[in-house]
Amino acid sequence: MTTVDDRQTQLLRQTVPFAGPLGVEVIASRPDEVRARVEWRPERCTAGGVLHGGVIMSLADTTGATCAVQNLPDDASGTTTIESKTNFLRAVRGGYAEAVSRSLHTGRTVVVIETDVTDAEGRPVAKVLQTQAVLRG
Repeated sequence: MTTVDDRQTQLLRQTVPFAGPLGVEVIASRPDEVRARVEWRPERCTAGGVLHGGVIMSLADTTGATCAVQNLPDDASGTTTIESKTNFLRAVRGGYAEAVSRSLHTGRTVVVIETDVTDAEGRPVAKVLQTQAVLRG
């Protein structure tokens, strides 16, 4: 099991309040890679004890946005997700889902982020590609 960075987790939860109720725990957060996870819990599941796809998508959106913010041009004030595509590959029925986000493109108007989500055994759960608009002013 990977080690949670409590300081980075608290910073993320202050910046993205939804990350708190979602249960996001940060493992690493730097411009080249943001890594975080969400533990499997019954209240985060659909029928049959499967971690809800919305939890997985929210985890990926949170790590993707965090990665995008760390790669913004100097004159930018923030980002917002304008497109997100998720391919689900496997169900999570225990343990946790872990997301790793990396920037594919950092431009003046958009940042494109790729996120791989795996389960506690490192097996692929989802692949997410998102576009973040660069905000100014």
